[in-house]
Amino acid sequence: MLGVIGGSGFYSFFGPDARSVTVDTPYGAPSAAITVGAVGAHEVAFLPRHGADHEFSPHTVPYRANMWALRSLGVRRIFAPCAVGSLTPALGPGAMVVPDQLVDRTRGRVDTYFDSGGIHVAFADPYCPSLRAAATNLPGVVDGGTMVVVQGPRFSTRAESRWFANQGFTLVNMTGYPEAVLARELEMCYAPIALVTDLDAGIDSGTAVRTVDVFAEFQRNLVPFKKLVHDAIENTANTAEVNSCTHCLAHEGVRLPFELP
Repeated sequence: MLGVIGGSGFYSFFGPDARSVTVDTPYGAPSAAITVGAVGAHEVAFLPRHGADHEFSPHTVPYRANMWALRSLGVRRIFAPCAVGSLTPALGPGAMVVPDQLVDRTRGRVDTYFDSGGIHVAFADPYCPSLRAAATNLPGVVDGGTMVVVQGPRFSTRAESRWFANQGFTLVNMTGYPEAVLARELEMCYAPIALVTDLDAGIDSGTAVRTVDVFAEFQRNLVPFKKLVHDAIENTANTAEVNSCTHCLAHEGVRLPFELP
């Protein structure tokens, strides 16, 4: 099964024929019930990251429960649509980007299932190359970029966004970590698909980022963005490496302290 974790403004994915599944986990309940439906020949599980009514802020999302619940349903590959700010004028609002690198600037978020056992996972390349290829092969998609994940829920100061840009980072986001590393620990292929909603404060000197503007830009682009995610799902059937991916099998030869769901 393939999974989709929807970000801000991305709360539904299927028509009325889909079914709702409630899952409990050792880490509590996920953000919302999981909706299971079809995209072409694919069975897809959809989970709204922030909850059905956007009740979870970035720092309160139950990330461990979300990823565990998806895996327990049989999900092994995840596309993660998300809203991002741009740290370069070359990527304006409406751009759709599949980043290839991540920088974690969060704090205090529980980012592992392995509180014991001395387990380490390779994370040099945080996103599944096979899933990325299924999305970047589509028209109009920007391939590559570094997404810096900040704690939130506040937006960056101008000085912070200029600092991020000077480091060569491309996008800024609040939810991409620990989601990506938890997927790796559960040996699930994972790739974000980012929609640029704004130029960050240090890049656009005339304005500051406002939530109302972010949501408005997301809504303006929601139809083509959903189509892109649908097309990426369909394209997995044409990307031979997806079903044989070994990049995300992080525990080969390692004895884990518990069984994965």
